[in-house]
Amino acid sequence: MAYKIDPVKCMGCGACKSVCPVDAISKNETTGKYQIDATKCISCGSCAGVCPANAISIDA
Repeated sequence: MAYKIDPVKCMGCGACKSVCPVDAISKNETTGKYQIDATKCISCGSCAGVCPANAISIDA
């Protein structure tokens, strides 16, 4: 299981990227939104805890 970011809700603030301990989050330069690399994500939940838009959820 890994977390995912809803691109509709994502505000592009970068709070999630700043707390990710494994650098699994990157910015899509075309949309300005963030995305999570499921192969790197360790499902710690740090990103979901800081997202002001509640755009991050677990992808079961």
